[in-house]
Amino acid sequence: MSQKIRAGVVGVGSMGWNHARIYSELENVELTAIYDANSASAERAARKYGGIAVASLDAIVEQCDAVSVAAPTHLHHPIAMQLLAAGRHVLVEKPIANNPTDAAEMVALARERGLVLQVGHIERFNPALDALEQRLNRPRFLEVTRLSPYPGRSLDIGVVLDVMIHDLDIILHLVRSPVTSVDAVGVAVLSKGEDIASVRLHFANGCVANVTASRISMKKMREIRLFQEDAYLSLNYQKQTAKMFRLQNGRIVRERVAINKGEPLLRELRHFVECARAGATPKVTGSQAAAALDLALQITRQITERAPQRPS
Repeated sequence: MSQKIRAGVVGVGSMGWNHARIYSELENVELTAIYDANSASAERAARKYGGIAVASLDAIVEQCDAVSVAAPTHLHHPIAMQLLAAGRHVLVEKPIANNPTDAAEMVALARERGLVLQVGHIERFNPALDALEQRLNRPRFLEVTRLSPYPGRSLDIGVVLDVMIHDLDIILHLVRSPVTSVDAVGVAVLSKGEDIASVRLHFANGCVANVTASRISMKKMREIRLFQEDAYLSLNYQKQTAKMFRLQNGRIVRERVAINKGEPLLRELRHFVECARAGATPKVTGSQAAAALDLALQITRQITERAPQRPS
């Protein structure tokens, strides 16, 4: 049996808590250390899932081979840089960083040290997306919708960097063509940043994508509809279901789409550990996450420029 990877978690809010849970369940992984600025949170997680609550990042370095960083976005860069400089593999939650400069530094250091830098764009590990990728053939038009109730977290960023960035990463991954134009609008309702946003993206290969995100909806919805030359595919990320329609002999025929359902975060962390063990390139690299961040920031700048001034 191969030696266990020693895993750690930095930041145990709702997402980091789940990282700790899954590391405690994975084979050939030992959850060894948890760090949070709120020591009581780290201690609760350690009691629940194992390992020890530590008082510093230095202790995480001493105890771990691979580390999940689920701290607030503005801390991703300094934490990841310290971990990478110490030779530790890192999975950092999305967005990769606050700005492109910080993201580029993280990517460069990981490459220089030969370390895994994976970014938590979790929908890439959704089994529904696997089904779409197996049937993908030159997408021409995408309609993507992501709605959720007000979260009460991640309010240091707007909805584009909070949740739409998942879809931007997926769209860039599927279309694989440069963005030629962006037309974005957004509105702040309950937060300082935008809570609702809509954007139309045009790509050099002619593909068009309409993307809508809201974090003040009464219901949850995570769907993508993709039209290509030979078919229409509709995916529900939340339910992990898919529909496909194809033109055959002048008739539109529905094809069965089988999906092996599973927890995306479990698949993501298992993949991270496997990459760390083998020194392999992860499915979501730092460079890919940096490209999604660049696009998200372009969208948020346009929203800010177009936003009406609030009365003082």
